[in-house]
Amino acid sequence: MSTTVTVSPKYQIVIPQEVRDTMKIKPGQKVMFMEWRGSFVLVPVLEPDEAFGIFKGHDVVIEREKEDYD
Repeated sequence: MSTTVTVSPKYQIVIPQEVRDTMKIKPGQKVMFMEWRGSFVLVPVLEPDEAFGIFKGHDVVIEREKEDYD
């Protein structure tokens, strides 16, 4: 999915309906913009009960640089 939005004069954007539906974003919910590999991703902030088991069945291994081990 690829969608383009326009930044308003107040630096606001509207999250397109298809993105809100896919990410299950509700009115009033908080989201974070996180930098990842030179881009930004939109991440919904979940309540603890919503986040429980969210990574079940996913590969969550993160490769670390050697200097991170020191």
